[in-house]
Amino acid sequence: MAAVHESVLDAIGGTPLFRLARLGAGLAAPIYAKAEFLNIGGSVKDRAALSMVLAAERDGLLKPGGTIIEATSGNTGIGLAIVGRQRGYRVIAGVADRSAPEKADILRAYGAEVVLGPTAVPQEDPRHLFKVVERLTEEIPGAWLANQYDNPANPEAHVRTTGPEIWEQTGGRVTHFVAGVGTGGTVTGTGGHLKEASGGTVTVVGADPESSSYGGGDGSPWFVESIGHFLHPGTVEDRWPQAYRSEVVDSFERIPDRESLLTARRLAREEGILAGPSSGTAVAAALRVARRLGPEDLVVVLLPDSGRSYLSKVHSDSWMREWGFLEEPGETAVRDALAAAGPLVAVDADATVGDAAEALRDAPGSVAPAVLARAVRPFGVSATEVVGSVSREVLTAALANGAAKPGDPLGALLGPALPTVGVGQSAAEARGVLAGGRPAVLVLVDGRVAGLLTREALAT
Repeated sequence: MAAVHESVLDAIGGTPLFRLARLGAGLAAPIYAKAEFLNIGGSVKDRAALSMVLAAERDGLLKPGGTIIEATSGNTGIGLAIVGRQRGYRVIAGVADRSAPEKADILRAYGAEVVLGPTAVPQEDPRHLFKVVERLTEEIPGAWLANQYDNPANPEAHVRTTGPEIWEQTGGRVTHFVAGVGTGGTVTGTGGHLKEASGGTVTVVGADPESSSYGGGDGSPWFVESIGHFLHPGTVEDRWPQAYRSEVVDSFERIPDRESLLTARRLAREEGILAGPSSGTAVAAALRVARRLGPEDLVVVLLPDSGRSYLSKVHSDSWMREWGFLEEPGETAVRDALAAAGPLVAVDADATVGDAAEALRDAPGSVAPAVLARAVRPFGVSATEVVGSVSREVLTAALANGAAKPGDPLGALLGPALPTVGVGQSAAEARGVLAGGRPAVLVLVDGRVAGLLTREALAT
């Protein structure tokens, strides 16, 4: 018989495990998914939100009539909105400008006020989302900043609830726990409890985007929300969250964006689980882990949130195609054209005019994208880092007529960023993008710039 609760807050936690029988078919070790998307607010962050608010009340940091403020990719803000509004607080959520738009809509539906801010700038930049919410906290009387990244009540929620639930649900048989690492609270609290309960025999595996610096990547952007550690090249001090204890994680599985996103889509189609992209990362990692194990092992993977917050992204065929993550059989026109294109020329946005002219001097074509981050990243130039374009003709003319000197910053000569097409799109779609008179398009493969195609190349 279904439980009866006096409040939705009483329904946070107690989520079921589902065996991933289809995705795990043929594997000796069973994989069970902890369905955190069945929390009342749709994500694992409901647990941390309730824990942080109750701790703040207990410690006198949050008082009647107060305001809860937090920087969030969406899920923690939703949890705080539910808990906060239930307990009579004003809630302001600072949301990253690249988060799925559904998340801001959900926050507003729960009664939160939404403030958008960038995260793709140095952490010291006053425009950075973290700086925005810190400023709001200082300005609003009675405001409390939840600060999930450094709040000990975040991992403590999982020590008290998520870890014990998994241990009990598996009868102590769990041998491997797999979870993504964002603030680090979930993997630290849950993994730490499972290690203690098992006498240290449970292996904790972090599922990380391939370029995230948690698992050893270069920190360049990726397309899976809510997990990983981004490092802007202009950041002076790279601070990791205090909620994360690296010693709890035994190893990392670094998952490319395409594998994460396609696995999330497989979860919906094959297992009937509509989950978000970070669940795809976690399941992809769990599948890798399980392939190395035997029937005496049991893998539990945590699915952080619902796919309903990502219908415009990972679960949208058009979005997947536009960013170069999805290629349909037979639709290879852009890929074929890309194979015949020349190498891409990229320079830093803070390069000089002379640097750009030198880079373009012997390059085929005449247009180069300029990127905000380091031009030489091991994982290539993310499409989200491209901030403008410049032609060889513009540079040559500016240097010749004295409008610019070789040592001048390039920024003043930058034109708009070139339009983009996904590698799996058709030539007709690519030509449609160029209908506005732009000279070329950037071709994206897995969200990163793979090449440049001119109008002439697409006409053949």
